[in-house]
Amino acid sequence: MDEMPVVVGVDGSEHSRLALAWALRAAQRLDVPLVVAHVRSEALQLGSARIASLGENPSIPDPVLNAVAAWVEGQDRRVPVRYESLDGSVPDALLDMARTARLVVTGSRGRGGFASLLLGSVSRSLAASAACPVVVVPHEERTLPAEGGAEAGRVLVGLHPEESADEVLDFAFHAAQQRDVTLEVVTAYRLPPSPVMLVGPPAPALQMPPPVPLDDDTPELVRDTARLQEERLRPFTERYPDVPVAPTVVPADAAGRLVERSREADLVVVGRHRRYQVASLLMGSVAHAVLHHAHCPVAVVPPPTAP
Repeated sequence: MDEMPVVVGVDGSEHSRLALAWALRAAQRLDVPLVVAHVRSEALQLGSARIASLGENPSIPDPVLNAVAAWVEGQDRRVPVRYESLDGSVPDALLDMARTARLVVTGSRGRGGFASLLLGSVSRSLAASAACPVVVVPHEERTLPAEGGAEAGRVLVGLHPEESADEVLDFAFHAAQQRDVTLEVVTAYRLPPSPVMLVGPPAPALQMPPPVPLDDDTPELVRDTARLQEERLRPFTERYPDVPVAPTVVPADAAGRLVERSREADLVVVGRHRRYQVASLLMGSVAHAVLHHAHCPVAVVPPPTAP
């Protein structure tokens, strides 16, 4: 058994329970241990510090982990489970756990998050900075079909032939192989710039939809993009010959296609770019949009050298 665990952050909310259930399935699929991590409230951290200052060894129960453990122990599981009470800020504590994890799983937003927010600050921080892949499970996650069954959803991956790291494709192919489902690969072809855009940005009242290529240009754009996509996929189709691949080429941004298809998928896989220095831009526009709008879990895979 691989000792690098799947780590899931919990806080007692319904969102984190969905993430916990997904993480348990992932750990069993990967045959790795599961670590259930809870960052204690400031009150518990402060109470422990005060007891320790008196020279005593604090032993304060963690009610969130106790409740979670009771649920986990009632499940049919085949992998060891460990429970960790952590101190510090939630993002920092989980980012530290990610350094030695195979995968980190989190809910889309935690306890106390505003209902209007589709992505909480913790999941956003992890997706942008973790050293390992991060899976964000949306709060409106649909009931997953039987794995490997005829109705099992496919795995989707957004591929930029020139920018997507090998790790993104390897993660996606491996996920599809484990589920015995089709991998749909979505690549966008670049639209030619509009003459208006070359002159300068329009006033807000004159905002226009993205330019559409001329009919004469479209077939060539599609062919060129499909060729680059096929060349990029070839090493992975040879490595995973049993994974059915559905290559897709779409105009402009791939995010819309990924979000649309996520309604019928088990997982969407996107890469995190390393070219940006601003933390909020580390994920890139496609990953950012998919994390906010996808209807199924989203895996964000870091580049080879995580920032």
